[in-house]
Amino acid sequence: MSELHDDQLEYEGGGLPRETNWWGAFVIGLAGTILVTGIAPVMVTSLGASSIPPIVIITLTGWLLCLFLAELSAMMPERVGGSPSYAYPAYKDRWPRAAEHVNGFTAWAYWLGWFPVGPLNVILASLYLVDKFNLSQKSFTPINTPIAYWTVIISIIGLVLVFIPSILGIRLGAIFATVLGLLSMIPLTFIAIAWIFNPSSATASNLSGFKQPDGTSFFSPLFGHGWLTIYIAFAFLLTWNVIAMEAAACYIGETKDPDRDAKIAMNLEGGYGVFIYTMIPIAFILVLGNGSAVSADPKTIFVNYGKAVFGGGGATLDWLIAGMLIVALFLSALNAITGTARALHQMSVDGQFPRFFQHTNRYGVPDRSMMFNLVCMIAVVFMGGAVEIYTFSNVGYLISFLPVLIGYYLLRKHRPGVRRPFRLPEWMKYAALALAVFYGIIYFYGGPVYASCSCSGAGHSTLPYYFIGIATLLTYLPLHWYRKHVEDKRYEAAPTGAIPTTGA
Repeated sequence: MSELHDDQLEYEGGGLPRETNWWGAFVIGLAGTILVTGIAPVMVTSLGASSIPPIVIITLTGWLLCLFLAELSAMMPERVGGSPSYAYPAYKDRWPRAAEHVNGFTAWAYWLGWFPVGPLNVILASLYLVDKFNLSQKSFTPINTPIAYWTVIISIIGLVLVFIPSILGIRLGAIFATVLGLLSMIPLTFIAIAWIFNPSSATASNLSGFKQPDGTSFFSPLFGHGWLTIYIAFAFLLTWNVIAMEAAACYIGETKDPDRDAKIAMNLEGGYGVFIYTMIPIAFILVLGNGSAVSADPKTIFVNYGKAVFGGGGATLDWLIAGMLIVALFLSALNAITGTARALHQMSVDGQFPRFFQHTNRYGVPDRSMMFNLVCMIAVVFMGGAVEIYTFSNVGYLISFLPVLIGYYLLRKHRPGVRRPFRLPEWMKYAALALAVFYGIIYFYGGPVYASCSCSGAGHSTLPYYFIGIATLLTYLPLHWYRKHVEDKRYEAAPTGAIPTTGA
């Protein structure tokens, strides 16, 4: 029997103008795929060839997540802010009081997961600029990680520069992202397969048995823990990176034809993400070998790889690689400002967060949310270290997907008649539940292990940053309380028309 699709799903739209298409969503969403530049060196340095199976598995779950989001975003074309915005409609009919907190917490957790990408990437970009121009390395220690004065200055300027096209509308943002995306992703795509053009530079036996850096078995203990514990711990780091291809969903609500654009953008983002995230670490292992001597610094490992494949290169190759990485890092910072601003905007429209975040400017952009992001990003710059920021950020990011995946199951089970322009097979609702359980194990078990283990790469425990992340996550509660018990009561008491109901 054919499905009637006569059920109507009620929800609040984000109200942002529809000025882009699948390409705009895809190219800005490349900000997630760009994160391969940071995670691939860390994984092959820490785990050697044994990193490849976990990378492949976790990356495939990212593509699966993109498929779920393609269905959800096409179902709710007026929602903006991506993944977290789809949880609320799934819960509000069955558990309306709990649904508010599901919505607010999920969006706030997603914000915590994405906004630190901006400061992290401009810090990395500034390090390359400081190195290339031989700037002073004089530093200070704001928390417990030294950071150079020039790094702070360049990082703040970089964030402001990325903020400018973001605040001027999705159309300009997409153009800006297209330029950055082509300048970074074309070289990265070529790097992923470059060894094929010089087969003698690659050694297939480097992948044999997926051995750890010291040559021991894939199943050997590592960093003082059993093999399974370590791989789950590193999965906590991996999920912060390799499932970030889902970022394209943040912009489906601003496409002109969501029925078509959602499935194209999300499928393309997921497929390309799997290619990049698996092929680049495999290429590093094949060419540079399976050992801890491989540098974890992105620029160094990419330069060494280029020299091994093409021979020579010298200063020219060094400049080209540095330029590609800087462009890639700024593209990712662009999404960190724009995508999470939309999640905050949608949460405020839904009634779970202060009305301050509803405001949009004349370009149809949630400008106050973006300015809030910019201020928070500048503050995180002073954390200084990449691993510290990874730990702090993923306290929010990974857990934000659990309510969404469960919500997908609920919508398929209890609202089968809702129009679905893109529809996955029925059994995928159980795959969504299984993925929620899988991510839950990584988050609740792998996260604390990773933060407390020397394997994190920081040379010390990053547990303090893990707890700072938890504290940041909990700030949702007073902000939600302020909206419900101060702002809403004030608006209810005001004469009709005396106080605007939106910030636009």
